[in-house]
Amino acid sequence: MSNGQTTKTLTASDYQKAVNMLDDNLDKYIDNDIRPRWTSDGRVTYASKVNGTETYKLFNPDTKEFITATTTADLYSKASIPAEHNKLSNRNEITSPDGKHIAFIRDWNLWTREIATRKEKALTTDGIKDFGYATDNAGWKHSDRPILSWSPDSKKISTFQQDQRHVKEMYLVKTTVGAPELQAWKYPLPGDEDIIQIHRVIIDVNATPKITRLKIAPDARRGTLCDDISCEGGFDDNVWSTDSKKLVFVSTSRDHKKANVRMANTETGEVTDIFEEKVATQFESGQGAINWNYFSETNEIIWYSERSDWGHLYMYDATTGKLKNNVTTGDYVVLKVVYTDIKNRTLYFMGAGKESDNPYFEYLYRVDFDGKDLQLLTPAKGNHSPRFSPDKKYFVDSYSQPDVPPVHEVRDMNGKLIAELEKVDVSRLKTTGWQPTTSFTVKSADNRWDLYGLMYTPTNLDKNKKYPVVVYIYPGPQGGSVGSWNFYAGRRDNQALAELGFVVVVLEGSGNPGRSKSFHDACYGDMASNTLPDQISGLKQLKQKHDYLDLDRVGIWGHSGGGFATAAAMFKYPDFFKVGIAESGNHENRNYEDDWGERYNGLEEISEAGISNYEQQANQTFAKSLKGKLMLIHGGLDDNVPPYNTYLVVNELIKNNKDFDLIILPNARHGYGIDRNYIMRRRWDYFVQHLMGATPPKEFKIED
Repeated sequence: MSNGQTTKTLTASDYQKAVNMLDDNLDKYIDNDIRPRWTSDGRVTYASKVNGTETYKLFNPDTKEFITATTTADLYSKASIPAEHNKLSNRNEITSPDGKHIAFIRDWNLWTREIATRKEKALTTDGIKDFGYATDNAGWKHSDRPILSWSPDSKKISTFQQDQRHVKEMYLVKTTVGAPELQAWKYPLPGDEDIIQIHRVIIDVNATPKITRLKIAPDARRGTLCDDISCEGGFDDNVWSTDSKKLVFVSTSRDHKKANVRMANTETGEVTDIFEEKVATQFESGQGAINWNYFSETNEIIWYSERSDWGHLYMYDATTGKLKNNVTTGDYVVLKVVYTDIKNRTLYFMGAGKESDNPYFEYLYRVDFDGKDLQLLTPAKGNHSPRFSPDKKYFVDSYSQPDVPPVHEVRDMNGKLIAELEKVDVSRLKTTGWQPTTSFTVKSADNRWDLYGLMYTPTNLDKNKKYPVVVYIYPGPQGGSVGSWNFYAGRRDNQALAELGFVVVVLEGSGNPGRSKSFHDACYGDMASNTLPDQISGLKQLKQKHDYLDLDRVGIWGHSGGGFATAAAMFKYPDFFKVGIAESGNHENRNYEDDWGERYNGLEEISEAGISNYEQQANQTFAKSLKGKLMLIHGGLDDNVPPYNTYLVVNELIKNNKDFDLIILPNARHGYGIDRNYIMRRRWDYFVQHLMGATPPKEFKIED
């Protein structure tokens, strides 16, 4: 033990106090924590609970009147709310816009079913295994749901024939009594000569189906938003003309460095190139939403680009491919377009970094298509989540900060406040001893950027003592450690872990999204840096402000990309990080799906010495440097990050005669499912024993 501290024993009571700080257990002490929703006729309804008693409310923004009731049925009766019947839908079926047909996959072919008669019809017949129509397989995710886009008139479908015949397979084995069960599917990897390709088609769904193949070469299975072509649930990057005769789509190169905007004649299959965007690293069409759109009425395209180092919107002529004007400009980022008013030529978007506060806080703005009259519609400081009424006359604005509870308001489309619905009350929560997280700002390791994070301390913090520090990490690059900047009472198990006697630090390092292009690209081509220099530098800066941080006892943990970062921290900075728990890490990105690695790390390159650029970033390469205590955890049926990523690290640790701990959850997927509480407890035990130097209670059980 360091600093003269003595060994202690934690009891089941100590662990129960930590369990009490988990979100599910804290939420029952929060009052007026509402989930407002719009009715079909443009009113707001919600349930508000105060000290266990629920009140059901409805607000009419036109009259500014509230109606309250003690039950949902009573509210619906008082307010004359029409019953809204939620039709049960099969997630593997896609309904046409006119509601008359559904499309689904059968035996590698695309079919439709007429809802009224249940009459079925094969739209394609030549689909075969691994060369089927509308099939959903990105390697890391796969389902039986068709990927397609119905035309506005419900007479055509834009989809593809997906060629994965020459792609390698991934194998997992389910543990059972008797013979194990083999699971196999196509799973392309970085550096593979052949990856999944899509042959784009338009299918006329009339009495005699007709397939029109677009007259272009097959595209790499790539999208503009994430490592999939169905990030938003349908066939991404496809926009129909209102008359269903044209389709504008984007072809993205395998390495995401080039996006070609194209227009197809849906009758003939002829394709015209409109314009292209090239970047040195990777192109993306937004943060959380695809932000480009095609307006056939005026033959214009709104396009998203980070060419100025900030994500902004640009208006293009869809005929000439020429830039007409910038829609947004400045040192801030457009995150996602949330509503486009074509008639009035205005759009509403979430932006960040424009207001003088936390650059991750999202605000709602409105701007004209010509770039004029930019207006902030949600002025209160915080992270905003607007939800628009069906008639687009109003929106509910819910906003909060990590340490400030939510406020729910109704505003009109000009941002004028109509009414406050509820303000979340944490008075009862505070009586339990709970305390909010502490926000902080530090400089990046290279002193180039301000970085933002959250710190959790024990509720009985004694600033005269020294506390071991645990870093929770998720390095991205498509996300970050903090995740949402909304209010959460516990946020994962951060406050719970702190309650055991740790200081938990969560820092957004450089390389995470939501800010400038240069900030996001800080780790491009070097994902193995994992924001770790920022984490170390940030802790040292925090130590100058908070002397109770014991930087001789620093632990780290993370899941998925955070597992990758954790092992890297233990191997590359073994004198700083003493204890690490690496869950389900993609430790060797040549063993993880092709789209993610090739997007953020580039294509595989082999040096003159025969060394891959991916090898220099693989954790097993550095396993021999382990000094501290490392626990590796993986699900045996992880079909996102296959367990072989962890096995490669295990193999090298054994070769180098290193002590470590390993947990394999035989039939768990990536998120651990029913095993998640067991792993949480084992994580607490590991930090208590090896970082705090204390004894945990034996086999404490965290109940759901």
